[in-house]
Amino acid sequence: MPYTLPPLGYSYSALEPHFDAETMEIHHSRHHQTYINNLNAAIGPHAEFSTLAVDDLVTKLNSVPEDVRKTVRNQGGGHSNHSFFWRGLKTGTELQGPLKEAVETTFGSVDAFKAEFEKKAASVFGSGWCWLVLQGKDLKVVTTKDQDSPLMGEGVVGEAWGTPVVGLDVWEHAYYLKYRNKRPDYIKAFWSVVDWEEGGRKFEQAGKAGKL
Repeated sequence: MPYTLPPLGYSYSALEPHFDAETMEIHHSRHHQTYINNLNAAIGPHAEFSTLAVDDLVTKLNSVPEDVRKTVRNQGGGHSNHSFFWRGLKTGTELQGPLKEAVETTFGSVDAFKAEFEKKAASVFGSGWCWLVLQGKDLKVVTTKDQDSPLMGEGVVGEAWGTPVVGLDVWEHAYYLKYRNKRPDYIKAFWSVVDWEEGGRKFEQAGKAGKL
């Protein structure tokens, strides 16, 4: 099978009390694994695509055979988004350096950025994601529905295209055991577990790739 479940690199309880261990275990080992299983089943007959890293696969969505394109969009997007999400979680980091400067320049202040992010994350109808993305030289807060990824490009996700820097899963399965229907509380808890070091690396990598 070309795609496998990535290890978290930390325990399921590492983000307590903000993200609870039971939700993390179910979210990672069951929900994410299901996306991978379904993606492998769909992409298996198309060997030329099964060798691509999942981020490259969703970036090239329009080149995927039409008979599996919708499945790759949903299941490949789920694998890509969740892999990004796990890498971006850690307690005790601080927004600083070039990313902080860019956030302050774009939004006016870190608090103003957080307010916009919280508002947009809370406004997602049904299931989806909220992202801080880099579009060319500009930072923007965007949302995507279901398992769409900003990596899929403007032709697929419209104004939500870009290079993800920070992302939050706002599907109910990400928070319902602990937060029930209080999505805004879950969103606020996210600030305690964002790995800003990873976000800073993503931002700087985009700059080195000529996107800044």
